[in-house]
Amino acid sequence: MCLNPDIFEPIRLEFYTARLFGGQDIKGSNSNYRDLKMTYQIAILANLRFFSDDAFFHVFNYYDLVRGISLNGRTQIITLELSKLDKVVKKPIHKMTVSERWAVFLEYLTDRSNRDKINQIVESEEGIAMAGQVLMSVSKDEIERARLESEYKFQVDMQSKLVTAKREGKFEGQEEERQKILEMINQVGSLDELKQHLAEA
Repeated sequence: MCLNPDIFEPIRLEFYTARLFGGQDIKGSNSNYRDLKMTYQIAILANLRFFSDDAFFHVFNYYDLVRGISLNGRTQIITLELSKLDKVVKKPIHKMTVSERWAVFLEYLTDRSNRDKINQIVESEEGIAMAGQVLMSVSKDEIERARLESEYKFQVDMQSKLVTAKREGKFEGQEEERQKILEMINQVGSLDELKQHLAEA
């Protein structure tokens, strides 16, 4: 989930989609490129509007805009902008699409004023009810893999923000501060340590 999308968010999504897709192992005498699995990068964008239209749900893949031909590739970037749901949440449950129900569930799960609507969505959408049960059964290994990937993303995000700011001239006269942040990113071993480090600073 990206709460505050940065200027580089589209490139960031493409980068992690490529990592997921390219990370599949197809080496060996019994494998070829057709064995590559579909890869989905799902970005839940909260708080800010990212795309200029009013649609909250977008699906991106490789496409020739000039000739209108799809590559029919096996990667998709799916974005869900929770900030565009103010009209959707007012619809009756039976008039919501499946994607609208999921989006409302994610955005208003902890909103007490919409508790009845969330309960209705859970009762009407088996997949959403199952998702809650799956989350309860996630293994320690899966949690650890997700944690390591999250730390990697955090470090790359911080570096990208610094470089973006420097290129835009926001670090003029602040080289010492920039060096401190870079050293912090390089020295800190985990996200928890970085939080501790920032709290003590």
